[in-house]
Amino acid sequence: MAEYDLLIRNGDVIDGTGNARQRADVAVKDGRIVRVAPNIEGDADRVIDATGRIVTPGFVDVHTHYDGQATWDAHLKPSSNLGTTTVVMGNCGVGFAPCRPEDHEVLVKLMEGVEEIPGSAMNEGLPWTWETFPEYLNAIEAMAHDIDIAALFPHAPLRVYVMGERAVNREPATPEDVEKMQQLVREAVEAGAVGFSTSRTLVHRSSSGEFIPTYKAAVQELKDLGSALSGEKGNVFQMISDWEDGDDEFSIIREVSERSGAKGTFTLLDLANQPDLWHEQLKRIEESQAAGLDIRGQVLSRPVGMLMGHPASMSSFYHRPTFMSLLDLPWDERMEKLRDPEIKAKILSEENENPHVFVEIFNTRFRHMYPLEDPINYLPERSDSVASRAEREGRHPEEWLYDYFLENNGKNLVYIPAANFSEHIPELLTHPYTVSALGDGGAHVGSICDTSANVYVLTKWVKEKQAIALEQAIHMLCRQPAELYSLNDRGLIAEGYKADINVIDFDELKLHTRHIEKDLPAGGSRFLQRADGIEFTIKAGEIICDHGEMTGALPGQLVRGSQAAPAA
Repeated sequence: MAEYDLLIRNGDVIDGTGNARQRADVAVKDGRIVRVAPNIEGDADRVIDATGRIVTPGFVDVHTHYDGQATWDAHLKPSSNLGTTTVVMGNCGVGFAPCRPEDHEVLVKLMEGVEEIPGSAMNEGLPWTWETFPEYLNAIEAMAHDIDIAALFPHAPLRVYVMGERAVNREPATPEDVEKMQQLVREAVEAGAVGFSTSRTLVHRSSSGEFIPTYKAAVQELKDLGSALSGEKGNVFQMISDWEDGDDEFSIIREVSERSGAKGTFTLLDLANQPDLWHEQLKRIEESQAAGLDIRGQVLSRPVGMLMGHPASMSSFYHRPTFMSLLDLPWDERMEKLRDPEIKAKILSEENENPHVFVEIFNTRFRHMYPLEDPINYLPERSDSVASRAEREGRHPEEWLYDYFLENNGKNLVYIPAANFSEHIPELLTHPYTVSALGDGGAHVGSICDTSANVYVLTKWVKEKQAIALEQAIHMLCRQPAELYSLNDRGLIAEGYKADINVIDFDELKLHTRHIEKDLPAGGSRFLQRADGIEFTIKAGEIICDHGEMTGALPGQLVRGSQAAPAA
């Protein structure tokens, strides 16, 4: 019998601490790293020669929305094929538990609108074998997955479960409602929820266009619910907000942390229409940290970028009556109809009916739209915008866009960097009290594919711009997010830690442009993305991805609550 299950030889080990790399071997047994040292003797069932490669911990992604996908799909792509070995789902206050049978459609519409997952896919894919949140966790645990999953307890389904139609109508919670919700938060934490999440932004709406049940819920309600969390259990309170009153909104997170000892985290973006907001937020975070409260901002490593076009779930024309009348036609026939000058003129004269909020906001912002090219440029030059290209040709940008969408047999797309289109991203990422996150894996499947944002830290800010040291970046992608959620048994290459490991050819590391696959339930399509250079992703000692191909191994588990660091 071999001494080790896996032996990775001769790699440049970047251990996740932020310390300098070292040439070493890594030995794995029973899902754990058992030795890190130069020239380990002994045999193994599998040996990987990592000469010329970097060996890192698996990435930890704390902001995903696999709440539905994890109930029907063993492979959590596009995270597990891009080096991620642990995800946290249930963010932004949306999810599927607790839920009574009569409210299934309410939560499907919420997730369809907020996180843009096709309702048809959820209606076919969700097994609904649970009602309570503990039962939901049991259902996730009973299904094999390729990577580990931790879950936050989401506010919207909790509110609907306790308040029914009053929650959908966004009525104030009574003291009795709050007491019942607090009881369910405690129950969820006992069952293994890693915290609680909520949303307070107007861009989160149900598929019918209505505001979600948590939008502008009373500040006191949230403070009371957050007080049911446990700092001793390492719980986290997660929030997204429009920050209309920054001090009042931040007081929610701060008071929750003061009362419960829980950590706090929120979406931190550099917004063009609020250029001072990120400075103000960092100041509030620093003041809280100085007071002994662990509150951190979540930062995306690139612009929050949407894709629009005929293959995507939305475009500038997708809900115009004449365009919609052609949707049942086969693709080639539909494209031919759209080229007809009379149909084109008719569509250009119409308006979208009940469009998604993203289309409402960006439909005519042609200076914020950029034709998508391969490889994708997430920080394009403003002179490459749709408006600029149309001006150079002496055309109206909407007509230019219409014709552009029809090129390449209708497969052309535009990229719209909606937030974080900023030179400040490295500063935000490297702040001591922020965490690299916001990839939204499992969500916005037809318009956003930012799950590769962790790889982008390495390709853009380390390799191309040299704005962040490689060792620091690996610490940011692995150990920092693990520590935020008290998952202290991972994120490091060290003896006793989980054998969650990436072997990367850093010189060849490169992201491909996103592509469409029809692999959702009910034939739904989504954007996925691949990368070159991630040669092996290892989860609990098993290779789950080999040079971009999933091996079929399913060693992932549900993570219930905080995880202790290995004994010295």
